[in-house]
Amino acid sequence: AKSMVDDKVIDWGPIVAAQYENAGVVFTAVRYAKDGLKEDYYQPDGRSLKSMFLRSPLRFARITSKFSMARFHPVLKVRRPHYGVDYAAPTGTPIRAVGAGKIVDRRYRKTSGKFIKIRHNATYHTAYKHLSRYAKGIKKGARVEQGQVIGYVGSTGLATGPHLHFEFYERGRVIDPLGRKFPSSDPLPQDMIPAFKEVAATAISELPPWSDEEEKQASSF
Repeated sequence: AKSMVDDKVIDWGPIVAAQYENAGVVFTAVRYAKDGLKEDYYQPDGRSLKSMFLRSPLRFARITSKFSMARFHPVLKVRRPHYGVDYAAPTGTPIRAVGAGKIVDRRYRKTSGKFIKIRHNATYHTAYKHLSRYAKGIKKGARVEQGQVIGYVGSTGLATGPHLHFEFYERGRVIDPLGRKFPSSDPLPQDMIPAFKEVAATAISELPPWSDEEEKQASSF
């Protein structure tokens, strides 16, 4: 979508529809928002293009300890299960909620330090431990959005240095989130799909055609 003044483009506005190719597969996204629905991009059949969870609660961090059933604890000096993933990062590094949900616990524990637990739905929960402090407005019962900053890296509780201990729960059991494929975010409600498909068909028809010549020109820049 673009805004014109005297035949000149002054603003391109948000992308209405787009296509890209990856490993020989063409992916299509169409922007849609109606009847109070939050604006987002969907596949032509109404499925969301956004994953239910971010790959990591930190934008930039180094994994220092993975999920393990018999890890040597650096403080206690014994082997015990490590039900989570540790990310090393400087104190104060923002921590993001990996998915939308509701904070069901937010307090201090002797071993976990300052921590937060989020219920994403009936199946998934996540926990974030050893925080230095909580973000503004983060309290038990609060709703959070995917990617929202909920706290900051620290070393409270039983920790040798600043890091985030991240735990992922599926149906009440802690699991290893690394490399696991999670479902996409919520699709469009069924009663919205017919109207969306009409919008999608129009938007997709206005996309420029794929051609070898266009690809050659693009690769020459």
